[in-house]
Amino acid sequence: MLKSLAPLLLTLKVAGLATLAAFLAGVALAFCIARFRFPGREWLDALLTLPLVLPPTVLGYYLIVLIGRNGWIGRWLYEALGITLMFTWQGAVLASTVVSFPLVYKAARSAFESVDPNLEKAARTLGLLELEVFFRVSFPLAWRGIMAGAMLAFARAMGEFGATLMVAGNL
Repeated sequence: MLKSLAPLLLTLKVAGLATLAAFLAGVALAFCIARFRFPGREWLDALLTLPLVLPPTVLGYYLIVLIGRNGWIGRWLYEALGITLMFTWQGAVLASTVVSFPLVYKAARSAFESVDPNLEKAARTLGLLELEVFFRVSFPLAWRGIMAGAMLAFARAMGEFGATLMVAGNL
């Protein structure tokens, strides 16, 4: 019985961890992009949403180029830390995170842009620090949009096959 549940449990573990990673990175980057103006902001936005439009096998190929044992990051991980991500469940988490990240990011950015900046300014005038403004004003007001993106990301991570197959194919 338990052996027959192993694939489902692995899928839930990978999707859950991928959603958590995409959530943390997506919310942080979405808040920065929504609140700060800097040169190259729109280019960064396009780069962050690129996994949404690329075919999953193309993403898988580029992940192999990056994290494979001879890849740019993979070689360093192996030589410095003895870590190999290819053909592991951790590699599957990374692949699922990459493909689900844009869903959290776009939803969170839209949610943060809908928060009235005057409410954040009022919180600052009342003595709140920037981190307190984020957790007590911005995040609670954007919560619904962020959670919608997180649910979509979880569904995408659960159904991800192309990139995950290439990175963690022996699982």
